[in-house]
Amino acid sequence: MFLKHILRPTRASNWEKVLELTKELDAEFVAKVAVYSREKGFMKDMPAFLVAMLSTKDKALFERVFPRVIDNGKMLRNFVQIMRSGAVGRKSLGSLPKRLVREWFEARKAETIFKQSVGQTPSFADILKMVHAKPQDAEKEALYGYFIGRDVDAEKLPEIVKAFEKFKRGDSFEVPNVPFQMLTALPISTKEWTQIARNAAWQMTRMNL
Repeated sequence: MFLKHILRPTRASNWEKVLELTKELDAEFVAKVAVYSREKGFMKDMPAFLVAMLSTKDKALFERVFPRVIDNGKMLRNFVQIMRSGAVGRKSLGSLPKRLVREWFEARKAETIFKQSVGQTPSFADILKMVHAKPQDAEKEALYGYFIGRDVDAEKLPEIVKAFEKFKRGDSFEVPNVPFQMLTALPISTKEWTQIARNAAWQMTRMNL
């Protein structure tokens, strides 16, 4: 019954049913399902929901599975959005989830963080402010300021951000190797779209044919 519900399309009513079912289940089983559904099933919303639920059910297991399930920027936004929605019984992150989110940023290079920043509700700027993330070096300090909209030393930004901003301004005709979603609002020629397609991973190409 539990597995049947997690394989259904994600919607609020389905989350409510899953939450009801997890009350009857061992936290370790729920943690294993969260990891399996992410690593083997490549699901997005439901693994994030199960991890959010574990934050209220078993903090030790929550801490163990968080980095395995919340493995990219999309998953991080999903997790934070679910936590703030009240779907698992709370509308704030709390100290442990905030620490794990900070560690998520700490574990990644500035370039990776920038490339995974596509998306809103919440944006990376929202999340950084929410968890009071502290940059470990000048490059991340500049990047976090860039996200939030502060005046930063442009020379300290990651090279990929510099290339992206040059392309946006029209100072460069070389398409930066960033997710295409960052480029769709820009006036891009057929030649430049061809370069974007060549840079794209197979999954992105398949989904946008």
